[in-house]
Amino acid sequence: MNNQQQSTEKASTWQVAKAVFWSFLGIRKKSDLDQDAKMIRPHQIIIGGLIGGAIFVLTILLVVRLVTH
Repeated sequence: MNNQQQSTEKASTWQVAKAVFWSFLGIRKKSDLDQDAKMIRPHQIIIGGLIGGAIFVLTILLVVRLVTH
């Protein structure tokens, strides 16, 4: 019964953001990866990755603009 409850439980926005952030860095614990695989849906990772990528690109552009001006 407990396994059934875990599989229907959705990940929070914070959990998805943490998973995407650590994946961008390439640092993941096996236990965290297993837990994320049970809770995070593919569309949550895709949306989180797109938002994370956009934030990364905008941050790089901002830093370059601040350095060059």
